[in-house]
Amino acid sequence: MQRDDDAVSPVIATVLLLAITVLLTSMVFIMMSTTLDNTEKANPKVSISVRALSNGYHVLTVTSIDQPIDPLRVNWSINNISGQSTVDYQGVVEEIYGTVGTNVSFHDRDAGWSITKGDYFVINCGNLDCNQGFHTFKLTHGSQNDKVVLKEIKIPALDA
Repeated sequence: MQRDDDAVSPVIATVLLLAITVLLTSMVFIMMSTTLDNTEKANPKVSISVRALSNGYHVLTVTSIDQPIDPLRVNWSINNISGQSTVDYQGVVEEIYGTVGTNVSFHDRDAGWSITKGDYFVINCGNLDCNQGFHTFKLTHGSQNDKVVLKEIKIPALDA
């Protein structure tokens, strides 16, 4: 008597292997295609507090932020809001990153090359003549064509 131990014929085995391969390939494609989608991030949300010092300096501290921001993509400006609104001083945060002795400087507390909670700006309002309460400090994020205002905050006058 002849005994046949084959459980599945070679044709059915080949079809099953092909089906499994197609299913696995499809699953990997679907998983990878969702990671490659270009989804836009929400704009960062920033809160800043201002403290006027008796020596004419103002310290603007990032009190909350929902995501780290690259200093290369953030611009700052000091705007005169008395009469016609004008931009008195402006620049990119990267240019004032870690500077000392300048009129405007940015200090990264965790040295992570990003703007995060606890980082702060120092403005010498004594030299820039912005300590009368007629100026705002504005942070914008993005490229030249699609800037988003992160925060605009009034620079207060010194308490007499």
